Amino acid sequence: MTDFLWTRPDTTPVATLLLAHGSGAPMDSPFMEKFAKFAVQQEIAVVRFEFPYMADRRRTGKKRPPPRADKLIDTYLGAISEIAGEAQRPLLIGGKSLGGRVAAMAAGDPALDAHVAGVVCLGYPFHPTAKPDDTRLEPLQALPLPCLIAQGERDPFGNRDEVAGYGLPDTIEVLVMEDGSHDLAPRGASPATWDGNLKIAAEAVRRFAERFAG
Repeated sequence: MTDFLWTRPDTTPVATLLLAHGSGAPMDSPFMEKFAKFAVQQEIAVVRFEFPYMADRRRTGKKRPPPRADKLIDTYLGAISEIAGEAQRPLLIGGKSLGGRVAAMAAGDPALDAHVAGVVCLGYPFHPTAKPDDTRLEPLQALPLPCLIAQGERDPFGNRDEVAGYGLPDTIEVLVMEDGSHDLAPRGASPATWDGNLKIAAEAVRRFAERFAG
């Protein structure tokens, strides 16, 4: 059984977002905590989980790198199955960085639960840092579902100019966060703020979810 961390609004949610963590930080990292807080303010129920390598780190304290992203798809599909009966529809899947990439890969799997309506990626890792030619576009190009990507303007895994040149499908909406890093956080001198960027991203998820209402 997977351990889930639910963050629910006080009212009936307009949607549920299943959210996986990035490669190096757990499901209760500062980013994940902050984003869940802003998503709940938009009446989105957020349910978080950890891939086995991260859950093992939590139990043992020993760090190890994540496996290849495709090795995590079955875990993601299993998490969807476990929460599908409890989730308020529409059900969205997504994640931070690696988690979003795996969600996009899971969305293209034939075993995907039919209740999943869309994908939300928070800081998609379009390429490894300092390797802009080593792109990871295949999961996005093959996506059978609509997708929302919130991407930092200066994200080293895919900045605004790089992403604009990828020719992504029309079913993918890219929201560029002002002066945002991979965590969507701006620099101190920027007029933008981290909380402000996360709030904007959460509002976009609300609008995205409303496409599937009814």
